[in-house]
Amino acid sequence: MEKENLPLYKLFLIFTKIGAILLGGGYVILPIMTSEFVDKRKLVSHDEVVDYFALAQSLPGIIAANMSMFIGYKLRGKFGALIAMLGVTFVPFWCIVLLASAIGSLTENNIVQGALWGVGGAVIALIVLTVREMWQKSHRDLFFYIIFVLTLITLLVVKLSPIQTILIFSVIGIVYKRIAEGKK
Repeated sequence: MEKENLPLYKLFLIFTKIGAILLGGGYVILPIMTSEFVDKRKLVSHDEVVDYFALAQSLPGIIAANMSMFIGYKLRGKFGALIAMLGVTFVPFWCIVLLASAIGSLTENNIVQGALWGVGGAVIALIVLTVREMWQKSHRDLFFYIIFVLTLITLLVVKLSPIQTILIFSVIGIVYKRIAEGKK
């Protein structure tokens, strides 16, 4: 299927399907988007998906919605971004609306507790897969490893918030790239 010929309703349906199977938050979306748009439909490159994921994480809001907007914009422009975001949030929104009224009785149900326990394990596996894909696609040099270690120290020892850590190391990355470009 060609990018230019992807109808908006089809884009909505693809993202609605993704939103319906997306359990566990934003970190689960990378393997799902890669499977759907890189492997199955060949509409976006793997590097683009990883870049969109990195950008989506650094922006406020829902990672899945942010990433959907990037892909929707690439495929169909502004309306594609809007349709993709609406599609990926459609099913979760209505599930939340329906479950909100029954939340008290559901949390004490053994079947629901078992299902959530199983989903928890699957989500951890998908997060590990996401980390592996991001690690494989990242450009690793000495500076990368220094930033990686300093980030871990900042989060685990200094206990800065993830937002503060992202902002600090984004600025460091920008300064490093400018200095590296200036030397060339």
